[in-house]
Amino acid sequence: MQEYLDFAARNPLLAAAWFGLAGTLVYTTVRARFSPVKAVNNHGATLLINRENAIVVDIRSQDEFAKGHLAGAHHLPLTQIQANNLGPVEKHKDAPIIVVCESGMTAGGAGRQLSKAGFKQVYVLSGGMAQWRADNLPVTKKR
Repeated sequence: MQEYLDFAARNPLLAAAWFGLAGTLVYTTVRARFSPVKAVNNHGATLLINRENAIVVDIRSQDEFAKGHLAGAHHLPLTQIQANNLGPVEKHKDAPIIVVCESGMTAGGAGRQLSKAGFKQVYVLSGGMAQWRADNLPVTKKR
């Protein structure tokens, strides 16, 4: 134990960086564990859609949505979610909701907003549409 204290005394910046990383790791782990929004991979999303009639909410721009989206997806831009203008998905508060963005990075915030708005089962598609396409899964351009 004394060696660790000596190391920390000789290298305060390195020790601070290690403590910062450890704190960040604990924070993100606890936050993910207790978050009402869960991440789901492509296989899990497919199961939710096919077995539990999950509603897919695509938060990308209209142009990105028009280039290809999951079949049956509702286009609901992030700005509408932030304004609590939930339109066509408002009536599905008890159904599983899968939030989709391009990379899986911005869907988490939208998922938290939907959870706060009263949606019970909110999921975020890990990797987003980029991973969906990379796995050669079907997309449609139909409305």
